[in-house]
Amino acid sequence: MDAPLGVGLIGFGYIGKVHAYGYRTMPLFYDPLPVPTRLVGVATSRPETARRAAEQGGFAFGTADWRDLLDRDDIHIIDIASPNHLHLEQLLAAIAANKHIYCDKPLVVTAEEAARVEEALAGYRGIGQMTLQYRFYPATLRAKQLVDEGLLGNLIGLRGAYLHAGSVDPERPMGWKQLASAGGGVLRDLGSHILDLVDHLVGPFDRVLAETRVLYPTRPLPGAEGEPGERVDVEAEDQVLMWLQAPNGALGTLEASKIATGAEDELRFELHGDRGALRFNLMEPNHLEAYDLRDPDAPLGGHRGWKRIDTVQHYGGASILPSGKAAVGWMRGHLHCLYHFLQGVAAGEQPEPSLQAGVRLQRMLDAAERAAQSGAWQDLA
Repeated sequence: MDAPLGVGLIGFGYIGKVHAYGYRTMPLFYDPLPVPTRLVGVATSRPETARRAAEQGGFAFGTADWRDLLDRDDIHIIDIASPNHLHLEQLLAAIAANKHIYCDKPLVVTAEEAARVEEALAGYRGIGQMTLQYRFYPATLRAKQLVDEGLLGNLIGLRGAYLHAGSVDPERPMGWKQLASAGGGVLRDLGSHILDLVDHLVGPFDRVLAETRVLYPTRPLPGAEGEPGERVDVEAEDQVLMWLQAPNGALGTLEASKIATGAEDELRFELHGDRGALRFNLMEPNHLEAYDLRDPDAPLGGHRGWKRIDTVQHYGGASILPSGKAAVGWMRGHLHCLYHFLQGVAAGEQPEPSLQAGVRLQRMLDAAERAAQSGAWQDLA
């Protein structure tokens, strides 16, 4: 593929800008490129923001109607970075047009919507991938290798968390991620990431139990000139706890929270098996820690203990910038996730996590939501 593939981006908020950064900087990080791309069009909710997004992002044009992107022959990739409740219609239209699709998580809002996407995928001829970037740090890539090599042995238990603190302030105005009507809530926002990551590493799981909490019953809507607006009831949860059970009976806990005072962007996991263990914390992203019971514990402790693996930016020769010894940052996972997608497009082979993986994740999230509502374990078959 020598001719650039045109990209149409739906949404230019926080994640939309991250995705645009990925396309624009890809040639600086990877050589050869899987396939060159060109930023053709960007869609936002209003003409004035669309014009501004085109200028900021380096797109050929901006539009207030995302359907304009699907009608163009020079747009081959539809990148969905819009609010969650808008994904379904945009996905179905992009699938019907057989565009390649790069979709931010979660896939949609409900299991019923996921079923509609799954049905549409039966005739889909494009390449589709989810943006689940935490699979794509060197540390988590190495963790997957070690799990597949048998370091853990049989899973005994796990614990994971994805913690933010942004909703501790009762006067923080509600954005769409705090609105149930927009598919918000911490389960879909942060819980989707930590659930996908542990499922990717040591899943599948059989059952889930969950409990949710709303910290403050009301919050203000955004007002004019930065002032708080009308207070409304809070419907989307600030915190969720999940209990998972694996087929062998192993139990684990996951937490997603935006009311964890003192947390910044803390995604972490600990995986324990009968042969070894692994642990990782996104706030220390340059290292994966591993414990191997095969190491001798004598004399005087021998070589037994936690080993810190310097994963930094080791991508196995895939990238040229920066050095593999350089400290890794948050954007790097997004960039390599996008690179993985473009590899699949170039090869005509479906990469993972696919849109079908997004369907599966949506069903797990839906089961966790049902568990929180019913107080009973829900099957994840």
